[in-house]
Amino acid sequence: MTTEIWHNPRCSKSRAAKAALDEARVSYTERRYLDDPPTAEELDAVLTRIGAEPWDVARLNEPVAKELDLKNMERDRARWIEVMVANPVLIQRPIVLTGDGDAVVARDPDSVRRVLDSE
Repeated sequence: MTTEIWHNPRCSKSRAAKAALDEARVSYTERRYLDDPPTAEELDAVLTRIGAEPWDVARLNEPVAKELDLKNMERDRARWIEVMVANPVLIQRPIVLTGDGDAVVARDPDSVRRVLDSE
């Protein structure tokens, strides 16, 4: 598996992470996860790789999060994953997955560098 970035080109943090990958001359695939949402199994696996629960990487200020009252939803991992897969805008971005199994929510270029250095 090669490095992959779950990317939203409209997001400045996501563009910065992609630029950090380019700067590091890393070969990667780009997944525009809003157009190609992960399955529940994929999101569950990524969360496990990150070492996080879905509520740890949920975008709680999104309008849909407020509509669903996500902040107050019971902390049931499977239910949160289901909601996030149905509404991928709720998934924190960008996520960088490396070929050796590491993963990180890469909100800053240093996060990208750290995960690449661990390869």
